[in-house]
Amino acid sequence: MKKQPAQWLLSAASVGVAGLILTQSYSTAVADSNTAGFKATPEQQVTTRQVAALLDRSHYLNQPLDSAMGSEILSMYIDSLDPNHTLFLQSDVDEFKKKYADEFAARLKRGDLSAGVAIFERYRQRSNEYFTLSKQLLKTKIDLTSEDSIVLDREKLSHFKTKKEQRDYWTRQLKFQLMSITLGQEDEKAKEKVFLSNPDITRGQDLLRNDERTPSEILLNRLSRQQEQLARLKDDEIMETILNTAMLTYDPHSNYYAPIQANELQIQSSLQLEGIGVSIRPDRKNPDYTRIVTLVDGGPAAKSGQIKPNDLIIGIAKDGENMVDVVGWSTREIVGLIRGKRGTSVTIKLRQPNTPDTSARNVTVVRDIIQQEESGVKQRVVEVQRPNIDKTPKRIGVLEIPSFYLNYRARRNGEEYRSVSDDTEKALKALNKENIDGLVVDLRNNPGGSLDEVAKMLGFFIKSGPLVQIRDNRGNIQVYRDDDGGEQLYDGKVVVLTNLASASASEIFAAAIQDYGRGLVVGSTTTGKGSAQIQLDSLALGTATLTQRKFYRVTGGSTQNKGVVPDIELVNIYDDATFGERAQKKALPWDTIKTAPYKPEGKFSANTLATLNQQSKIRQQQNPHFVYLSTLNDIRNMEDEKKPIPLDINSRRAKMQLIEKRSLEAENKRLIATGERPYANWNTYQAAMDAKFEERSQMKESERPELPEDEAFIKEAAYIMLSADPKMQASPEEKL
Repeated sequence: MKKQPAQWLLSAASVGVAGLILTQSYSTAVADSNTAGFKATPEQQVTTRQVAALLDRSHYLNQPLDSAMGSEILSMYIDSLDPNHTLFLQSDVDEFKKKYADEFAARLKRGDLSAGVAIFERYRQRSNEYFTLSKQLLKTKIDLTSEDSIVLDREKLSHFKTKKEQRDYWTRQLKFQLMSITLGQEDEKAKEKVFLSNPDITRGQDLLRNDERTPSEILLNRLSRQQEQLARLKDDEIMETILNTAMLTYDPHSNYYAPIQANELQIQSSLQLEGIGVSIRPDRKNPDYTRIVTLVDGGPAAKSGQIKPNDLIIGIAKDGENMVDVVGWSTREIVGLIRGKRGTSVTIKLRQPNTPDTSARNVTVVRDIIQQEESGVKQRVVEVQRPNIDKTPKRIGVLEIPSFYLNYRARRNGEEYRSVSDDTEKALKALNKENIDGLVVDLRNNPGGSLDEVAKMLGFFIKSGPLVQIRDNRGNIQVYRDDDGGEQLYDGKVVVLTNLASASASEIFAAAIQDYGRGLVVGSTTTGKGSAQIQLDSLALGTATLTQRKFYRVTGGSTQNKGVVPDIELVNIYDDATFGERAQKKALPWDTIKTAPYKPEGKFSANTLATLNQQSKIRQQQNPHFVYLSTLNDIRNMEDEKKPIPLDINSRRAKMQLIEKRSLEAENKRLIATGERPYANWNTYQAAMDAKFEERSQMKESERPELPEDEAFIKEAAYIMLSADPKMQASPEEKL
């Protein structure tokens, strides 16, 4: 790590800027809260005015925050609270628009949240009506063999006109939930029989839930827990909903984060947090409880010697405050209590599973900085050998880059900081010593990050020249360049592996490698997030990200919306209709600017790419893991939530059994093809998967073996890279 003087990349309005970031982040609104007595504090009013000013004057679109835009924000806000159009009546929506549409923008500019709060209050009212009706119905006998049906995805449908229509839908919704829980219980009981009859399949894990509650009791408990969580939401979170919706109305990547969420944003970008060093999740047997899964080596929890994996968290006391019972709380809420400033203390009430609450113990731990070491860049070497082509295995380096992370605040304050470019430099130097025959840069599921960092990393691979073009909201174009005189940290063969979750800064990297002919891009078309945000961390409360730039390839084309199209396509595991920029509301359009003069370092002809695609397609059709993933895509499309789903449990069970049958057939076909033993039935398969998941969840990330379906992508990328090298080309009759 290194020290560097404070550096400001951009500025906006009157708030400070932490840095230019390029990250995919689709935010959703928080749910309802008890808004009675909500009165915006001076800090909340100032924050509202700051956000309104940013949108009015500084967004990339140059779209004033006028009454027309305010009306759009209002509509988006209503939809953010009730995306499925089941809670607000049409009369509610009409009332909101009549009262507030013309003045919504002006209110925000004044720092007035009252309109948004009033709508939130109605949402709270409708939510409580839903909870009340559902709880009343659960006291009665509910017929799960009716001829009713339900459409689960109502986003494109109108709000209900009458309470009768609304309550009828709520009743059918309750039936569907009960039906799902009943079928889920049947599966759980079948799996428990497998565990009892074949203990070896558990891999030493305690996987028996022993939940004797009825479906109605489970659903009642779930609804009560949801209602309690909604009631605990704070005023800042109501403000977050309103302001975040205002920003999302301009584009999907302008966001407002309340203080708690702002801390999460900082953790994601820096791989550093202040806490005690534990990972948690809902307990498998009873989701009301939260379980400690792993401890960070050297972290405060591990050093205490009193906190163990599998401990259940019963209560939390912050910094000497009273103990708060957290049974039934969400993991997000519990994380918010456990984390805090370095040097402060937190007391956690814990007990071991299968022991009474009276056996609980209190452990006080002093918070410290936790480095998420396992979440950074990773490198390894895999050996691949093409049948009938390679006489000896080829050593392929794999560089896994989870994000383009950078601790902005530490850098700005002149402190030591961690960055992806530093970690990548170390990884590449280590791989160079391994005498690798080529390198796969794995950017799958990489959401992006720092523009500075991706520019530095491209300099490791490209001799010199422009890397990416940035255009601001005034039309000014800035070109990021690599001008190190042609020095390359790695000058060997490269393939960049992408998927639909590769976004923003990772798209800049893939596009530059592709445009320079430095290597091939392999996988799926990327997200298509071609915008850059500034991070505003000097608001009165919380943090915001504001879109102020679009970036363009050196060829002049934007990655916005279209993404980076791979040279060689592999199986796509995501649903294009629901994931990525092209599926987002208010996404910025694709466009072009002038080419930045650059000198390609190589070129793959159309004939070469066609040949490589054909070879890869044949290999994928013959690879059991790719066949399996393709089949799962087909199975996923068997369920369409936009179409009516019968509320007869027998019909639903038959549909689920058909899906299970096809899923099991796909898995067994893969197992047989890879020389492994197939599963006798669906229940055995599910029991084995539960055990495998539980075992992996308790491993450190560095200890988890690679999943075979993930490795299939790495190896196919390596095959493509080797086949693209003229020195290693197969003879015409051996091109498989």
